[in-house]
Amino acid sequence: MTTVADATDIFSDRLRLAVIGAGLGSGPHFKSLHDLNHEAEVVWVHARDAARLAAAQVPHGATKTTRLEDILEDPSVQAVLVLTPPNTHLALVQRLAQAGKHLLVEKPLEIDLTRAQSLVQVCEKPGVKLAVMLQHRLRPAAIRLRALLNAGDLGQLVSASASVRWWRPQSYYDEPGRGTLARDGGGVLMTQAIHTLDLLLSYTGLPTRVMGLASTSPVHSMEGEDCACALLHYANGAMATVQATTAAYPGFPERIELNGTLGSASLEAGVLQAAFMNGQTLSIGSQQDSGGGADPMAFDHAAHRTILQDFIGAVRQGREPAVSGRSALAAQQVIEAIMTSAQSGRPVDLGQTSAAPARSACAPGCR
Repeated sequence: MTTVADATDIFSDRLRLAVIGAGLGSGPHFKSLHDLNHEAEVVWVHARDAARLAAAQVPHGATKTTRLEDILEDPSVQAVLVLTPPNTHLALVQRLAQAGKHLLVEKPLEIDLTRAQSLVQVCEKPGVKLAVMLQHRLRPAAIRLRALLNAGDLGQLVSASASVRWWRPQSYYDEPGRGTLARDGGGVLMTQAIHTLDLLLSYTGLPTRVMGLASTSPVHSMEGEDCACALLHYANGAMATVQATTAAYPGFPERIELNGTLGSASLEAGVLQAAFMNGQTLSIGSQQDSGGGADPMAFDHAAHRTILQDFIGAVRQGREPAVSGRSALAAQQVIEAIMTSAQSGRPVDLGQTSAAPARSACAPGCR
């Protein structure tokens, strides 16, 4: 039987957190923090928009504030979740890291690679932990695929593909700032496909060369791209294709395919299927929605919870988060190369000298 004293001991060791941002994307974070209330206590929730903050359903016990200083000046706050638009991340992280707060940032890190690199460096200098909400990496089927790669079960990478055929109605892009370069850093690549591209790169490593095409289709009126395709070349001769769009009605599950010298595997919306040349096959996982249709929030928050739980553990244990800020730079590097290639009509050399390995090329800090 648990006594009141026992319960007090359990909750006294909780990590004290603050959350910055209470917009559309905060829902799965707040749900996850509710599930993890035995591990973390949300002390503050901050937003500049007082009306939005007042309407937000924040975790029990959290104090709402429009003053960022309340978080910066509270020495009991050990970590902060930054859930604001991408173009605000660097300035916020600079102040929070200087105050010694560990950080989990919603994807993408920032609106371009230079700012994203600066953000990572800002956290590394004082030694604060930096995690990124790229939750596809910690889905159960994605972890199992990484184990296959680490064991060499697929052999050497021959080819790969990533496909994100999602749908967003025009009303989605009519929201101020959405799909713009100034606020979001672009369109489908930075906001939607970055999850699948990040997962692909965590398996294959960075390519040596990127060729890209990008455009805005007649389906949408927006500044950023809603269609993009790319060809990724690897030093060992392997190649990968990337397709991304938010103009594919009504929206379809995202898919990754890896083809190796010993077998092939596909990962589609939480389901892993693999076939090996020794005759064995594998099928695990269950179909998971990821917000690929008209409702961008139509997905379960379990993967968010896993990222948050790992982040809490990283802060407590003094280790790197599973999805670290530095490992998240790969996706932004490739996205920038795709867009640069699309604008110039020429391939972009990333200067990677190592061949795409037979095993998972997971960057330090990822799993």
